[in-house]
Amino acid sequence: MSIQAVNVRNQFKGKVSEIIRGEVVSEVDVQTPFGIVTSVITTRSVDELGLAKGSEVVALVKSTEVSIAKL
Repeated sequence: MSIQAVNVRNQFKGKVSEIIRGEVVSEVDVQTPFGIVTSVITTRSVDELGLAKGSEVVALVKSTEVSIAKL
Protein backbone atom coordinates (compact mmCIF):
# COMPACT_ATOMS: atom_id res chain seq x y z
CA MET A 1 0.00 0.00 0.00
CA SER A 2 1.20 3.50 -0.74
CA ILE A 3 -0.19 6.83 0.33
CA GLN A 4 -1.45 8.55 -2.84
CA ALA A 5 -2.73 11.82 -1.35
CA VAL A 6 0.70 13.29 -0.63
CA ASN A 7 3.55 14.23 -2.94
CA VAL A 8 6.24 12.07 -1.35
CA ARG A 9 7.97 9.47 -3.51
CA ASN A 10 10.05 7.75 -0.82
CA GLN A 11 7.61 5.63 1.19
CA PHE A 12 8.84 2.86 3.48
CA LYS A 13 6.36 0.44 5.04
CA GLY A 14 7.33 -0.70 8.53
CA LYS A 15 6.42 -1.12 12.17
CA VAL A 16 6.98 1.23 15.07
CA SER A 17 9.85 -0.24 17.10
CA GLU A 18 10.15 2.48 19.75
CA ILE A 19 8.57 5.76 20.82
CA ILE A 20 10.44 8.19 23.03
CA ARG A 21 7.78 10.58 24.30
CA GLY A 22 8.47 14.17 25.19
CA GLU A 23 6.16 16.90 26.42
CA VAL A 24 5.91 18.58 23.01
CA VAL A 25 7.73 16.33 20.52
CA SER A 26 8.43 12.61 20.40
CA GLU A 27 10.87 10.38 18.50
CA VAL A 28 9.28 7.50 16.60
CA ASP A 29 11.56 4.70 15.34
CA VAL A 30 10.19 2.68 12.43
CA GLN A 31 11.74 -0.66 11.51
CA THR A 32 11.66 -0.99 7.70
CA PRO A 33 13.13 -3.70 5.44
CA PHE A 34 15.97 -1.21 4.81
CA GLY A 35 16.71 -0.39 8.47
CA ILE A 36 15.38 1.99 11.09
CA VAL A 37 13.92 5.37 10.13
CA THR A 38 13.43 7.91 12.93
CA SER A 39 10.83 10.65 12.83
CA VAL A 40 10.48 13.56 15.24
CA ILE A 41 6.79 14.50 15.38
CA THR A 42 4.57 16.23 17.90
CA THR A 43 3.45 14.14 20.84
CA ARG A 44 -0.08 15.25 20.00
CA SER A 45 0.29 13.61 16.57
CA VAL A 46 1.53 10.40 18.20
CA ASP A 47 -1.63 10.35 20.31
CA GLU A 48 -4.00 11.35 17.49
CA LEU A 49 -2.57 8.64 15.19
CA GLY A 50 -2.81 6.10 18.01
CA LEU A 51 0.82 5.10 17.49
CA ALA A 52 2.27 2.41 19.72
CA LYS A 53 5.06 -0.12 19.53
CA GLY A 54 4.11 -2.58 16.77
CA SER A 55 1.82 -0.17 14.85
CA GLU A 56 2.06 -0.67 11.09
CA VAL A 57 2.96 2.64 9.44
CA VAL A 58 4.43 4.16 6.30
CA ALA A 59 7.46 6.43 6.74
CA LEU A 60 7.18 9.23 4.19
CA VAL A 61 10.64 10.65 3.53
CA LYS A 62 11.11 14.03 1.85
CA SER A 63 14.48 15.75 2.19
CA THR A 64 15.39 15.65 5.90
CA GLU A 65 11.78 15.27 7.09
CA VAL A 66 10.21 11.94 7.94
CA SER A 67 6.42 11.84 8.27
CA ILE A 68 4.35 8.93 9.59
CA ALA A 69 1.03 7.60 8.28
CA LYS A 70 -0.78 4.82 10.13
CA LEU A 71 -2.01 1.88 8.03
